[in-house]
Order: sequence, then structure tokens, then C-alpha cells
Amino acid sequence: MAHRDPVGMTPPALVKEAMGAFNLLREYFEGAIMVDSQAHITWLDGRYRRLLKMADDFEPLGLPVEDILPNSQLRKVVETGRPNLLDIMKIGDRQLVVCRIPLKDEEGSVQGAIGFVFYDNVDYLQPILKKVETLQKQLSRAQAALSRERQTKYSLSNFVGVSEVVTELKSQIRRFALRDGPALILGETGTGKELLAHAIHQASDRAEGPFVAVNMAAIPEALLESEFFGVSPGAYTGAEKKPRPGKFELAHGGTLFLDEIGDMPLSIQAKFLRVLQEGEIEALGSNALKKIDVRIIAATSQDLETLMEARTFRADLYYRIAVLTINVPPLRDRIGDIAMICERLLEDIPRAQDMRGWIIEPEAIALLSRYDWPGNVRELRNVLERAAAIAPGEVLDETVIAKAMPRRKPRLLGSASEAELDDLAHARARAEREAILDALRRADGSRTRAAQLLGVSRSQFYEKLKRYDLSN
Repeated sequence: MAHRDPVGMTPPALVKEAMGAFNLLREYFEGAIMVDSQAHITWLDGRYRRLLKMADDFEPLGLPVEDILPNSQLRKVVETGRPNLLDIMKIGDRQLVVCRIPLKDEEGSVQGAIGFVFYDNVDYLQPILKKVETLQKQLSRAQAALSRERQTKYSLSNFVGVSEVVTELKSQIRRFALRDGPALILGETGTGKELLAHAIHQASDRAEGPFVAVNMAAIPEALLESEFFGVSPGAYTGAEKKPRPGKFELAHGGTLFLDEIGDMPLSIQAKFLRVLQEGEIEALGSNALKKIDVRIIAATSQDLETLMEARTFRADLYYRIAVLTINVPPLRDRIGDIAMICERLLEDIPRAQDMRGWIIEPEAIALLSRYDWPGNVRELRNVLERAAAIAPGEVLDETVIAKAMPRRKPRLLGSASEAELDDLAHARARAEREAILDALRRADGSRTRAAQLLGVSRSQFYEKLKRYDLSN
């Protein structure tokens, strides 16, 4: 058995060197232990033995440190070569404040580690620990909030409607969600394109990953490169000292949604295309490439084919993002869903505490159904919010809705009977079909040119060709 000094076993020379740095603190720590490069105990001072209530005839030398201290992190310090300067270790029902540092030779190789017990009672550190606990809670809340922001807010059930076009659309969304290729969502403003992007992500294998949305029209052109690809430290004067990840990196493992992609400047399109082709990004000011795994979902209310003809949108980028194309029908093409949509929108409109809920009368629904809704569901929501603001009670009747309707009334048909409305619908369909045929004749069969003559997008034109059985 090793010789003992008044404090404990004589410490090896390496331990003496390590303890030299702690001479000023010696009166504050209550025990020390040393392990070798295999994390086996090579030395234990007497105070630590008494702290652990060891029997005088028990010799721990040569034992793995976990046999004596099950919660010890000394092995990790040995393996990583990194110190653990302040920690709390539990032994039974006690909590010890400990410090662990690696022991290295002159060449820097880790030969072992030494641990010190500073306090046998954490009450000394309660103010610090309380502050740390508060900071940890704040960090957890911030991380949770950030995680919620990067998750989907909507599912397919939020896209309300049971009309034939909506049923077909939802079926298409479910099929596309099972694929992992880029998707392009086309539709007029206010039709719910972003909602459907959320729905695709949530129903896909990437649902557990982040969902990062970017509105191309909202970012200044000068900032686009740094926003998408990130910034390396010192990339330019005033750049942060830490790397700032871009949208691609933030969306790694999930989905990057590009709203209004038709507004993407030509200056960024080439680099964007390269990222989609290679699956790699290069941060601003960096020469290092970083692999990314991101699904792209783009949306636009513009006619991208017209933009390609005008050479403001690259054809190769279009064909890269339009692998799966989704056409979202305007509200005027699914008027039968208006009652259901109103009920859903009214659930989110604030009301007085004594109200049971908003009630919209059938006559009000009929009035809403005679409007063509150029702003689609977004415009309908605005009308309902105005109606709720001016309504004397919880009932939204025809009078209240009429006051809330836009002044522009392109298709407000008064009190026409159902038969009259049906005749008008047939007349309108005949006129529209003839207009399409006339446009095709004037355009010598060019569908793109015919769509331009009619002032509609190419996707809308194809949809009308299908509706009137003119596809061939």
C-alpha cells in the first residue's frame, strides 16, 4: 500500500504540478482525484476518501473511476483533452461542485486527468445557479419559439372546400407530398399558395425538418446573396465575427419555400440554379463548399413563361423548379365553397366576450356568391373583418355585408333568380369559349400568344382549354 501523508496518499509529481496552479484555492477545495490515460484511478487524497466515506482498508488505486464515482466525467476529459471547469456531480443525495482538467506531457499528449471537489454544498453557488437556470429557461423558450417559426403553420385541412376542383387539388397535393422533387405552385394572389406549400411539407417525409419561407419581393436585391447563402466572418467591412447561415442552411433537411419567385432578379438566378443542380452552397466571403439537403417549393402569381419570353426569368431555372406543377383555382371558380370558407374565416375574427360566435345569414352568403373576388380568399377575409367591425351584434346579415363589400362591383348581379343566374352562367361559358377559339385563330394556334391576347396567364389558359374540351 502506498505511503500516506497527513492529508492522503503522496501525490505523483504530475499531480503536484497540476495542484500548483491551485495553491491559492487549496483551502477551498475539499478533495482531489487523479486518473491515468485509461481513466483508472492513480491517486486519491485523504479528504476525498473521507468525503466518500471509504473504509481505511479499501484501496481504490487501479480501479476504473466509474467504480468509485458513477457520475464522474473524468473519462470524457481524458478522451477529449478538454477541461470541465465547473460542474455539479451527484453522489447519492449530495451535490458536489467539481472541476476537472486534463493532464498533458510536454508534447501535449493527454496522460490523464485530475478532478477537484470545491464544495460539498451547492448553497455557496445558489445565486449563480439560479441565474444559470433562468438563462437556460430563456434559451429554451427562444429555441422553442424559433422551432415553431420554422415549422409548418397549416395543414391540408386548412384549405377549405369540397368543390370538385378543390377535391382534385387536394388529391394532387397528397400525391406530390410523397415525392421529393421541386414543386411550383401557380395561382392568383390570395388563393392560398403558401398554405398549400405548408401542407406539402407537413405531409412529406421532411415534416420533422424546418420549413423556411422567403418572399422574393420583400428582400432588396443587394441582400439576396447573403440571405440565401450566408456570410463568412469578415466577408466585408462590418460583417459579424461569427458566420451567419443563409436560408439554404437554415432549411437543411427540410423545405425552402420561395414565394413570388417571378420577382427573383436575374443576377441571383444563375447561382441559385447551380445550388439546385449541385446541392452545395458557398457562403459570401468563403471558399468552402457546404452540402445542403433542401426541397424547393416555389410559388408565383405571374406567368413565368411570359417572363422567359421577355428574358427576365431563366428557362433552365424554370424547368428545374417546375418538376411538379400545381394550379390553384381562383375563388370565382369554386363559388360553392364560399359558405364553408366564411364559417372557417369567422372563427379567427375577434368578437366580444359575451358573443357566442359570428353568425352569417344565407342572404349574406348569396350576396358574397355573386361577386367575382379578384383578390380571392384574402379579399373575402378582409370583407368579413370589415363586416364584423361594423356589425351591431353577432349576426352578419345582407345589409352589413353589402356595406363591407368593395366599391368595385364587376360581377354583382343584384337579386337575379337561380334560373337567371344559370342562364347567365351558360351564356358566359359560351362567350368565353368563343373568345378562346377566336384568340387561337388570331394567334395562328400559338397558345402562349393566345393567352396574351386574352390577358390571362398560360396556366389559366390551359385550364380553360381543358374546361371547354379544347385541349386537342
